[in-house]
Amino acid sequence: MKLDAIIVFDFGGQYCHLIRRRIREQKVYSEIVTCDTSPGQIEILRNKFNIKGIIFSGGPSSVYDFDSPKFNLKILDLNIPILGLCYGHQLIAFNFGGKIALGKKKEYGITQVIIDKPADILSGLKKEEKVWMSHGDKVCNLPSEFEVLAHTENCPIAAFRHKEKPLYGIQWHPEVIHTENGMKMLCNFIFKICKCKANWKAEAFIEDIIEKIKQIVDKEKVIVALSGGIDSTTATILASKALEKNLYAIFVDHGFMRDGEPEFISNTFKKFDINFISVEAKKRFLEELKGITDPEEKRRIIGKEFIRIFEKIAKKVGAQYLLQGTIYPDRIESGFRKHSDKIKTHHNVAGLPTKIKFKKIIEPLKDFYKDEVRDIAKKLGLPKEITLRQPFPGPGLAVRIVGEVTPEKIRVVKKADKIVREEIEKRNLNENLWQYFAILTDTKSTGVKGDARAYGYTVAIRVVESKEAMTASFTRVSYDILEEISTNITNEIPEVTRVVYDITHKPPATIEWE
Repeated sequence: MKLDAIIVFDFGGQYCHLIRRRIREQKVYSEIVTCDTSPGQIEILRNKFNIKGIIFSGGPSSVYDFDSPKFNLKILDLNIPILGLCYGHQLIAFNFGGKIALGKKKEYGITQVIIDKPADILSGLKKEEKVWMSHGDKVCNLPSEFEVLAHTENCPIAAFRHKEKPLYGIQWHPEVIHTENGMKMLCNFIFKICKCKANWKAEAFIEDIIEKIKQIVDKEKVIVALSGGIDSTTATILASKALEKNLYAIFVDHGFMRDGEPEFISNTFKKFDINFISVEAKKRFLEELKGITDPEEKRRIIGKEFIRIFEKIAKKVGAQYLLQGTIYPDRIESGFRKHSDKIKTHHNVAGLPTKIKFKKIIEPLKDFYKDEVRDIAKKLGLPKEITLRQPFPGPGLAVRIVGEVTPEKIRVVKKADKIVREEIEKRNLNENLWQYFAILTDTKSTGVKGDARAYGYTVAIRVVESKEAMTASFTRVSYDILEEISTNITNEIPEVTRVVYDITHKPPATIEWE
């Protein structure tokens, strides 16, 4: 049976992946294609899926830029409903003869939009809605065959529809959680306009993933980079089903793990029926990072050292392939797409060295999101202590230390992080949170300890809620809990004189500080 699907045309926006993510949350399959995809390529996709709709993503360009991304105009003749978001909204208007202009005032963040016609895509909305805007250009004039559905104070045409064809445009981002009724808008398109059926599940792809690994590797040996997190663990178990004893799981202790974590990982994975190898490499990584303060350089160095260790072990066991638990958000932030910006280098994506002694790097989870990986993990029968672990960056505490990484700073941030985790977890708050951790900033400040002047580190606390890590909201932790955390950190860690709480959403921040 063919799955119903919505195809997302990628114009380079950071939220392009999130559009696909939101569609998949509704149990409807979605796939991202390049913005210049031809009608012929769409027909090929139709052999696999019932393509019920197309969404044009946002993007950083202006429609008037010489090299701005465009789409094949024949796509408009396929009689498939199309929704343009942000840049996609402007591009549809532009290609029909509408006028796009640079706004006198740019709109970034929460904006009040006035719904002029609560029809079709905007069905069921209030007269005023809170939406997330992120644009400079705006549509200021439409041809006669279109009608305006919504406006804001600074944007006269914030949403439109074609009077006869199933074409729609929205200037804001319904896929971002800060748009209060964003999912209602997307569901209007997915189910009311495109008439999709909710018949997709991530775990249904388990057998496909296992079979693909077998096809790539055949009977050769593979090493898997195992950090102990949900992504690498799930990738390891999938690979073990495909390769059995031809798989070697490598855990590298770079010295930047959380307190007690190396022991937990070793004890956990020695129980699995896999070839488990633990590598102690604290001194090696610390020496390589000496004097390094730039976060991107840190990530590149850590990525390079991981690979060199994996290459050495691969040579020893006779492995030709490296398998990683890379997931889709890792690739997005590393800027792997043609028109997208790089937000930060992930050590397992853009942080890898250019010359690698492997036939191929296999990434069986590269098109999945964190919660989808959790669903797969549960289906595979992984224990709760693995499936519910909070995400932890591959470079570990090295990117939670702003500035140079030193043994003293590692000790301080490791202790602070342990205190944060203990205070959150003993109140059973962790199951509703995405991440909760400490950051050692590069700011020092004056304090008083034992009636004497102290001059020490400032620790920042970060607690966020999210579904997929590409957008997040800071958590309104009670002052009593924050006071307890702050008191414990400053009492138990002599080098710390001040604790602050990060109240920044993502966007505009990222979850990690580096």
